[in-house]
Amino acid sequence: MKVMVTGADGVLGSNLVRVLLDRGNEVRVLQLTGTTSPTLEGLPIEQRQGNILDPNSIEACMGGMEAVIHCAASTQVYPAKNDFIRRVNVEGTNNIAEACLKLKVKRLVYVGTANSFGTAPDAQELADERCDYTSHVYGLDYMDSKREAQELLLRRVAEDGLPAIVVNPTFMIGAYDSKPSSGQMITALLAGKIPGFAGGGKNYIHVRDVAVAMANALTMGRIGECYILGHENLDFRVAFERMAAVLDVQPPTRLLPDFGMVGFGWLNSLFARIFGYHPAVSHELAQISCHFHYFDSSKAQRELELPQTGLEQAVKDCVTWFREHNMIS
Repeated sequence: MKVMVTGADGVLGSNLVRVLLDRGNEVRVLQLTGTTSPTLEGLPIEQRQGNILDPNSIEACMGGMEAVIHCAASTQVYPAKNDFIRRVNVEGTNNIAEACLKLKVKRLVYVGTANSFGTAPDAQELADERCDYTSHVYGLDYMDSKREAQELLLRRVAEDGLPAIVVNPTFMIGAYDSKPSSGQMITALLAGKIPGFAGGGKNYIHVRDVAVAMANALTMGRIGECYILGHENLDFRVAFERMAAVLDVQPPTRLLPDFGMVGFGWLNSLFARIFGYHPAVSHELAQISCHFHYFDSSKAQRELELPQTGLEQAVKDCVTWFREHNMIS
C-alpha cells in the first residue's frame, strides 16, 4: 500500500514508518519545510517538504497515495493558550481531510489523544471511548484543540463520507525519541531530578505497540470510530518504582500533596511569565498530575489487535536508543 505519513520525525512517527516499511508498504512523508529528520535517515522512504497549513503542499505530497496517517500536531502545553496550536491541530487536520476527500484517499488514520475523552473520577474506574470530554477544565489549548479536531473529523465522516478512523494513544515510551518527549522522564530519573511523585496516575504504552495498531488500522477497524491505544494504568509511585528498577536507580519516595503540587506549578508558571522561560511543570500540568487518567483499551485490542508490551520493555528500548545516540552516558 502507498501510505503518506505526516509528523514522521516524532517518536511515534519514527516507529510507525519502520512498521509500515517492515510490512512492505511504500512510504512518503510530509516533512515541515526547512527541517530535517535524523530519526528517518537511511530509510527507503520518499520525503517531501511542506506544511499542513498549506493545502497546496498537502495535495502535492498526497497525490497517488492510497492511505494517509496524520501524526503531525503541536503538543505544546505552555503557554496554555496559544492560537498557533489551534491552527496546527484544527485547521491543519481539516486541510488533511479536505485533501483526502479531493484525492479520493481510501483511508485516513488520524492520531488524536486519549485525553479527548473524560477521565474517571478515581483510580477504581477506567474511561473509554464513550466518555464525555472533561479535560476542558485544565484550560489547555492543546487538549481542547485535539478534541475539536477529532469532532471535526467525525462530522466529516458522517456528512462527507470521509473514510477516517481516529486512534487515541495514551502516554507513549520507546525508541527514536530524539527531542526527547516522554523520554525526559527517563533522563530525569537517571539524573535523580525527580524529588517526589504526585498523587495521580496515568496510562502507559510502548510506542511501537501504538505504531502496530495504527498500521493495522489501515485495513482493520471501523470507519468513524475512535480507538484508545493504551496498556497499563499506574499511579506515579508504582510507575517510577518500575522504571527505576530497569534503570538501576533509586525511585522517588516522597508523595507530594495535591495542594503543594498545584502551588508549585502555579509559582512555576508565574516565574516563567516574569522571566520568559518554559516551565517543566506548569500550573496546568501540576493539576493534571494530581488526577487519575486511566483508560480501557479493550476495544483497540479486539478490533485493531493492539499489542500489550510491558512498561519495562518500553523503558529498556528508550534507554538503549538514547545510549546508542549518546543522549545519555
